Amino acid sequence: MDMDSARLVVLQTLTQATSQDTAGLKPAEEQLKQWETQPGFYSVLLNIFNNHMLDVNVRWLAVLYFKNGIDRYWRRVAPHSLSEEEKTSLRAGLITNFNEPVNQIATQIAVLIAKVARLDCPRQWPELIPILMESVKGQDGLQQHRALLTFYHVTKTLASKRLAQDRRLFEDLASGIYSFACSLWSHHTDCFLQQIYASDEAAALSSLERTLLSLKVLRKLTVHGFQTPQMECILWFIICQFDKCIRPLLIMKGGIDFENLLDFLDYHPVAFISLIQQSLEFAVSYLFTHVGEGVTFERFTVQCMNLIKMILQNHTYKPAKNIEDSKPESLEAHNIKTAFFTHPTLTEIGRRLVSHYFLLTEEELALWEEDPEGFAVEETGGDSWKYSLRPCTEVLFLDLFHKFSQTMTPVLLEMVQNLQGPTNVEDPVQLLIKDAVYNAVGLAAYDLFDNVDFDEWFKNQLLGELQVSHHRYKLIRRRVIWLIGQWISVKFKSDLRPLLYETRILNSNDLKDVFRYLESIFGLLFQLLQQVTECDTKMQVLHVISCVIERVHIQIRPYVGCLVQYLPLLWKQSEDHNMLRCAILTTLIHLVQGLGSESKNLYPFLLPVIQLSTDVSQSPHVYLMEDGLELWLVTLENSPAITPELLRIFPNMSALLELTSENMRTCFQIINAYIYLSATDFLQNYAEALCRSFCHLLKDITNEGQVQVLKVVEIALKVSPILGAHMFQPLLPAVLRGVVDGERYPVVMSTYLGITGRVLLQNSSFFSSLLTQMASECNQGIDQLLGNVIEMWVDRMDNITQPERRKLSSLALLSLLPSDNSVIQDKFCGIVNICVEALHDVMTEDSDTGTSRDCMLMSNFEEPKLSEDEEPPTEQDKRKKLLALEDPVHSVSLQQFVYEKLKAQQALMGDQAFGVLMETVDTEIVRQLQEFLRGL
Repeated sequence: MDMDSARLVVLQTLTQATSQDTAGLKPAEEQLKQWETQPGFYSVLLNIFNNHMLDVNVRWLAVLYFKNGIDRYWRRVAPHSLSEEEKTSLRAGLITNFNEPVNQIATQIAVLIAKVARLDCPRQWPELIPILMESVKGQDGLQQHRALLTFYHVTKTLASKRLAQDRRLFEDLASGIYSFACSLWSHHTDCFLQQIYASDEAAALSSLERTLLSLKVLRKLTVHGFQTPQMECILWFIICQFDKCIRPLLIMKGGIDFENLLDFLDYHPVAFISLIQQSLEFAVSYLFTHVGEGVTFERFTVQCMNLIKMILQNHTYKPAKNIEDSKPESLEAHNIKTAFFTHPTLTEIGRRLVSHYFLLTEEELALWEEDPEGFAVEETGGDSWKYSLRPCTEVLFLDLFHKFSQTMTPVLLEMVQNLQGPTNVEDPVQLLIKDAVYNAVGLAAYDLFDNVDFDEWFKNQLLGELQVSHHRYKLIRRRVIWLIGQWISVKFKSDLRPLLYETRILNSNDLKDVFRYLESIFGLLFQLLQQVTECDTKMQVLHVISCVIERVHIQIRPYVGCLVQYLPLLWKQSEDHNMLRCAILTTLIHLVQGLGSESKNLYPFLLPVIQLSTDVSQSPHVYLMEDGLELWLVTLENSPAITPELLRIFPNMSALLELTSENMRTCFQIINAYIYLSATDFLQNYAEALCRSFCHLLKDITNEGQVQVLKVVEIALKVSPILGAHMFQPLLPAVLRGVVDGERYPVVMSTYLGITGRVLLQNSSFFSSLLTQMASECNQGIDQLLGNVIEMWVDRMDNITQPERRKLSSLALLSLLPSDNSVIQDKFCGIVNICVEALHDVMTEDSDTGTSRDCMLMSNFEEPKLSEDEEPPTEQDKRKKLLALEDPVHSVSLQQFVYEKLKAQQALMGDQAFGVLMETVDTEIVRQLQEFLRGL
């Protein structure tokens, strides 16, 4: 097919792909996808999007397909890569003219040229930069702008490459074109200034756009183009920017790319030292003196504040603790900062930050009236200080206050002193100033610890302000409540807390106070949760509710009825708000913990929530899975008994185990919780599938992961020795092989021996069949294999650190006695050695009787006496305790067991033969053994 025919076919398909006809849309997209790898397709696309007579939407789509093709097929090594001939032709076609009339398409073309440049410039495309430099000199306004736009995107893309070779190439490029870029910026700035002074606003805006694009090019070259920046050039550029065009730019309110300085400071702090003085003088004069009055706007203000903050915080500018150890450049920068921030300068900055920048604006007050929730949840966390004025102001205040507290503390305290007593509600300015000053005192609470008697201030001033009911005073009431919240963890007497709680403020470590007001607190929180409508506000209220429930544990039970009824409705309403659903899940976690076994009444709501949150085939799982798994776990831990519904949600686990994610540990805890809850029901239903998952997992998992898998098997054997061994039989030969081979990772080996010990001690017939199976597979004698197991067990006993497993090993190996098997008698010495070691571990002297006893023995089940701030045991804790009472580790005296087994061996062999056997044991070990067995 010739070029014209191909162009026509592609054009028709693109037109169909941009139409509203859904029937034709899918076939068109499929056809375009097939053409992506066809030779000549991108040449046709270039021809189409360069034809300004065609429909804009069609040309836009052609550009997008071309741009996507660069990512997929431009590299030589890519499957179906473009031929070198076609790429040469395409490169030439992309830079023949810069006259695209549509801004959005022009930007996309500039971006795709930059993508090609990233791969081909300068080696395969040496002519790109010279043509761009020539084009930006042209007299045609459109061509000049489009070439400059492309110049910027190419520079930005090349500057982002981080390999050493690429950085050297960019540095070569920067040194070659830096002077040209400076002159380009200067020329457009001159044009802009002339047009400003001639009141030609339309032309000035056009020049301003070119000025900012030039400045962005300079920014990339300056920051990324020099290992040691060329200071004369940069100083000239910065000084020109300050002196030449700042004020006109600010008056135009068209913005200024002040991030040049911020980037330069960030990437080249040492080179920036000579600019610290100028930068501070400039920023402080525009922010805190009459120079900036009437011309500043938010973005510029934020950038100036960030400049001061970054100079204050830069580690390069901080001297060592021992001043003599400081680097010369650090000392120089420190001295410049110290000389600049004089007492008068800091005093003025502190006063103006609080009295000017901290004041709530008319827009903020209007927002409070119109949308109180939107006002309350305004973004102030994370990195918002980099972009938003209020958090930026507060962060700068804190940095200055922390660094220069001796100077700034008296300034703030004087402002507090001037505001004593209630403020006239008819004076809105004074109300705003008091709000600002209280804000400052709250932010600086830790730095003011030694300078403010907060208890007296609370009693004599703040408490009274909370009683002023006038609607205009709500500004101060809100701020006082927030202020107390800031100070309560810093400095606040416990005997003042009853007064505090009567004002319905929710923050304390004194549980007696919390309990007194719990019904009121919880009722008010629930009312608030129902009244608010914004997701963010509901999330905040749910967070506080969760904190209250977590703090008071079971004491919450009488008050949660209304919440339990409301949460299903809120869950349904929040279907499209995954973050709110996460907050609901967190609340449910604490609610289940607070309700304990009573949480079973929530299952009709709770279990479908868990099912959805942990189902990887449902899209919400991406957001909900972590909290959903935690909720699943606490639900099982607090469940009084297994239910069919609880069992029915377990199939979600198979897919979760395949993810091998950071949630794996919680998954294993859930499996363990099912085993503790009802081993028989659970294992009979799911052990087979679980065993398959485990076998798959063990092929490619870390040592820690292996231990987590094997612990599940160990717990199953502990809870149900017969069924557990039967259900996990496919995994057990590998465990025994690991013992025989002497697994080299101690923690894994310890777990292997724990499992082997359980099988040998509590299911000896299964152990025998396992040995028989392995002996057959290895073509080895059963006795020889048993001898290898015992020998390695004795040798690796030091791998076992848990006292329970050490005692279990002793009991398990002793269970082989009495025996007339020559292999077991041959290993008798090692078995006795292990027993004596374990006796040292478990035997303690009873202070009442003066006799020794096995400290691991548990005789009865007693509910522990808990203090008010201790969590009660969960249902699972009780299950574990009951299980421990039946566990040989806790129900069999090792001392007694050793005595009985040795006596039985003696009876089997006769005194003389047994005496010969005992002579194989070291005399010191025999002496210690006799000491432990004395009195039996």
